Amino acid sequence: MTASEIVKNIKEGKTTALAAAENAFRIIKEKNPQINAFIEIFEDAALARAKEIDAKKAAGKKLGRLAGVPVGIKDNMLYSGHLATCASKMLANHKAVYTATAIQRIIDEDGIIVGRLNMDEFAMGSSTENSIYGATKNPLDQTRVAGGSSGGSAAAVCAGMVPLALGSDTGGSIRQPASFCGVVGVKPTHGRVSRYGLVAFGSSVDQIGPIAANVEDAALLFDVISGADAKDSTSNQTKFEDVSKNLNKSIAGLKVGIPTDFFENLDPEIKKTFDNAKNVLKNLGAQPVDIPLPFAKYSSPCYYILMSAEASSNLSRFDGLRYGYQTANPADLDEVYAKTRMEGFGPEVKRRIMIGHYVLSKERYEATCVKARQVRTLIRKNFEDAFKKVDIILTPTSPTVAAKLGKAAEDQVTTYLADLFTCPGNMANLCGVSVPCGNAAEGLPAGVQFYADSDREDIMFNAAYAYERAANK
Repeated sequence: MTASEIVKNIKEGKTTALAAAENAFRIIKEKNPQINAFIEIFEDAALARAKEIDAKKAAGKKLGRLAGVPVGIKDNMLYSGHLATCASKMLANHKAVYTATAIQRIIDEDGIIVGRLNMDEFAMGSSTENSIYGATKNPLDQTRVAGGSSGGSAAAVCAGMVPLALGSDTGGSIRQPASFCGVVGVKPTHGRVSRYGLVAFGSSVDQIGPIAANVEDAALLFDVISGADAKDSTSNQTKFEDVSKNLNKSIAGLKVGIPTDFFENLDPEIKKTFDNAKNVLKNLGAQPVDIPLPFAKYSSPCYYILMSAEASSNLSRFDGLRYGYQTANPADLDEVYAKTRMEGFGPEVKRRIMIGHYVLSKERYEATCVKARQVRTLIRKNFEDAFKKVDIILTPTSPTVAAKLGKAAEDQVTTYLADLFTCPGNMANLCGVSVPCGNAAEGLPAGVQFYADSDREDIMFNAAYAYERAANK
């Protein structure tokens, strides 16, 4: 059942929260050994929580919006009393002492946290192969990646282990794995969902967001986790109407921006699915409008410069002294720092830290970080100008389908440039959602991405919902 169906059936007494949780664990135990999406399940605690929700209903009390829905959480989100390792040796034994706001809001609405999900170490990667727990495999083809860094979250939803999962998105880490696994993934506007309790990677763009089997469920989870938070000074203090209330509005007359600048080298199969998506929207009465976005193609290089700089700063706290891994028998303080970080971090994290140190160096700062910030401003200006003419912007989510396991390590530059369509949303602070748009090469799923301007999740969700319903008829 979908999340919405589970809630409806529990509230109507057709099933119980305990039955929903037991079913989730049955599927996890059946499928996870092959997929490796979950790295830990919280079975005893989750079943106890399900019984509490059933008792709440039996007592005639009002149930929350996620009543009895099993939810998986990415391993970079804190859940008090549980491990939060970021799939890294550096935090292999780190137990959270408080709970992330997004997770607490799920609990407050009677959702059931069933376990933590695999990811690329410290959310750095696009394939969920950079993990101390091993790679997550794509449930649709286990010879291929699930995407990353929220690959465990996307794979768990795709495989039917849970109807909802939380991921985090810094450069496409929710939307790209959603595309690869044929599910829905949402990157909210920065500030719409509290980052309190999310382990930092690139603080200026990190965002927690939902992954779900359909747009309706993604909107439901977004409504639950979004909103102002006194514990996060960067959270948006404006009160917004629930996006779920806008899902049935017509999109006739909606102006859909089609970028004209960065479709070079797009896989012909992906181009075909994208063109089909455009036709579906046209048949719904939407109006395609060609728009120039000349600086958008520089989003990926800007991202890797600026986010590596932020990562090198954020990860400096993992020094072997305060918490986390510490090297054995160091000779002196310098050796504590050097060996702890050398042994505790994996290759991709080290690569990003080194890039970050390089671009922040006195010799390179002006030519790299300063220039990248200037280009980031131009990218944002491109989108501001575009949204004066259109309501949403449509792009493919990824230029390719899911790659074979091991390919990312062979060609790191190509892997970085695969964020062509997702990085602009982070650099320009847009909201974006990836929705399945059919199959491309070898029957593998492709995603189409709906961008809306900052804080216009209402338009984004409604357009995505209308498209999804029409495409699935």
